[in-house]
Amino acid sequence: MKQERIRLLKDGVRKKGPVLYWMSRDQRAHDNWALLYAQEMALRAKAPLGVVFCLVSEFLGASIRQYSFMLKGLKETEQYFKEKQIPFILLEGPPVKRLPEFAHQHGISALVTDFDPLRIKKEWKKKVAQQIKIPFFEVDAHNIIPCWHASPKKEFAAYTFRPKVKRILDEFFEPFPPLKKHPIPWKAEYAPTDWEDARKSPKVDRKVAEIEWLKPGEKEAKRILKNFIKNKLSDYDQGRNDPNRDAPSDLSPYLHFGQVSAQRIALEVLKDGAKDQNQDAFLEELIVRRELADNYCYYNADYDIFKGFPDWAKKTLNEHRKDKREYVYSYKQFEEGKTHDALWNAAQKQMIKTGKMHGYMRMYWAKKILEWTKSPERAQKIAIDLNDKYELDGRDPNGYAGIAWSIGGVHDRAWFNRPIFGKIRFMSAKGALSKFDVNAYISKVETL
Repeated sequence: MKQERIRLLKDGVRKKGPVLYWMSRDQRAHDNWALLYAQEMALRAKAPLGVVFCLVSEFLGASIRQYSFMLKGLKETEQYFKEKQIPFILLEGPPVKRLPEFAHQHGISALVTDFDPLRIKKEWKKKVAQQIKIPFFEVDAHNIIPCWHASPKKEFAAYTFRPKVKRILDEFFEPFPPLKKHPIPWKAEYAPTDWEDARKSPKVDRKVAEIEWLKPGEKEAKRILKNFIKNKLSDYDQGRNDPNRDAPSDLSPYLHFGQVSAQRIALEVLKDGAKDQNQDAFLEELIVRRELADNYCYYNADYDIFKGFPDWAKKTLNEHRKDKREYVYSYKQFEEGKTHDALWNAAQKQMIKTGKMHGYMRMYWAKKILEWTKSPERAQKIAIDLNDKYELDGRDPNGYAGIAWSIGGVHDRAWFNRPIFGKIRFMSAKGALSKFDVNAYISKVETL
């Protein structure tokens, strides 16, 4: 394994005892560099290996829709660990409390976790590190190129980030070794997870309907990837911006919950996909754009507020704060899809009904929230709150960066000056009409 994937968060005294993998962002048993590193460390020390996941009662506005998808995926992953003689233990409660307790109780010799650029995860790790005296490692199992290695700073845009990625990408396409059946047994007793009880634990909004059209888990992620390569990739470049065409991969929820590895997706696409503009377009989104979003959140602590926008965008938005808005809607009106714009309403209803909004419509949707609210701060908050409540892949760097692009010019450039938007890129219903059959999209959503 390339050592650039690994970094030491806290040094400590290494003693005899089990190695523990704190699974968080990358919720899978296969193709998981953090887990593989933890097992490698345990095998060298001839020590047991365990996996824990901390189930918090609430997380950044997630509803039962997202919790259910996650828990069902974890239930499947638990079975894979059982086959490998590795205990999987669900700890209910905040990791800053439960992890140090568990580590002390079981005499853990080293702690390994996966990388996440979000503020709350950084804070969790910082507080856990303060309470333990053992080595604590972080492994970027989410990105193909480790976030801190891809770039040492916040990138201005894709065109500044892309050359850095392409220069070293091939170095990180190393093959995944298999997870081994662990030969050293976990000595302490532990009970299998009561998944029905775990589902009752989160104190979240349970009125948001769970998703039935998409099944969670590692096995289903592999099936969907295979189907995408075989039946959809050939139309990706032309079809991805048309909400009426079934060109998107549908892999984003699996990537968000770490039920599939981005590196595995890239390897399979390169192996089985035709070397053409469709493959190029998909890999651009999967690697450059997705890892750019991690870069944005990792190097910008203000990724979800106005302060995080580039200076030129803050300046132009401030200059247009008092511009007259023809329409101003409340959060409730936005949530219920009750604006004057049938296209926007359809996008919102698609998200509520399916947990997914087409990528082109996400941009249009967020930009119209800016146009129909009293301030960019209010627009950004509404967009984030709705996205995180209904989207399966909400609470994700891609979501924060996408909304910041739409409302605050992040990773974009200044355009022509106009009311409300200033020099932020504008999108209109008329522009959508020139790209796809708007009425067909609206009708399709109504039948969902």
